Amino acid sequence: MNPGLPFADPLPLSGDYERSSGLARRALVVGVLAAHSLAGWGLMQVDSVRQAVREMTPLMLDLIAPPAPPAPQPAPPTPPRGVKTPPPSAPVIAVAPSPSPAPPVFVVPPPPTVPVPPAVEAPSAQPAPPAPPAPPPAPKTIAATAVQYLDPPAPVYPSASRRLGESGRVLVRVEIDAQGHARQVQLSRSSGSTRLDEAALAAVRVARFKPYAENGSPLVVWTTVPIVFELES
Repeated sequence: MNPGLPFADPLPLSGDYERSSGLARRALVVGVLAAHSLAGWGLMQVDSVRQAVREMTPLMLDLIAPPAPPAPQPAPPTPPRGVKTPPPSAPVIAVAPSPSPAPPVFVVPPPPTVPVPPAVEAPSAQPAPPAPPAPPPAPKTIAATAVQYLDPPAPVYPSASRRLGESGRVLVRVEIDAQGHARQVQLSRSSGSTRLDEAALAAVRVARFKPYAENGSPLVVWTTVPIVFELES
């Protein structure tokens, strides 16, 4: 160090200066290459740039040589004179055997169709006939003593019965309607003489009775009327 200049640095040696300059240039070149590589890699990540690079890449074509022509076949040997060449044998044609006919297939015929009879409509229910009116109650039978007459029976004694001396008692069953007329006359007990029985029935038939009533209403009733035939002594 120069004592006259207290703040001045000492000058470097020439060898050290050249070594440091070479290292600086090498580092600069490596940095520039690395920067270009990084920029190229970044551009290749873009789809449009990648497609443009593919289109600009030259195609490498290999020219394939054409195949060699086939070698010429040797000519067949010429047979000597006087020797006949046998004709070529005819090709053997294999004939396929005719297939045996298939056995007949028996088809079961379908069952005959049974015609379905048409549906018969059930006859509509006829309305029930109206119930017949209830029969009137049977006429009531009353005793002969309960009978009253407007025109009592007057039997005629047959003359033949008088001449023959016939007599007897006849019971006549009679139905009296609400008006007091004899509607039905039946022989209930005979006297033993047909003439006397007929005379008794005729007398009751023309008789007139008083209508029999209950609670003020006249009724049809049955009763028995006795008729007596006696000869005068």
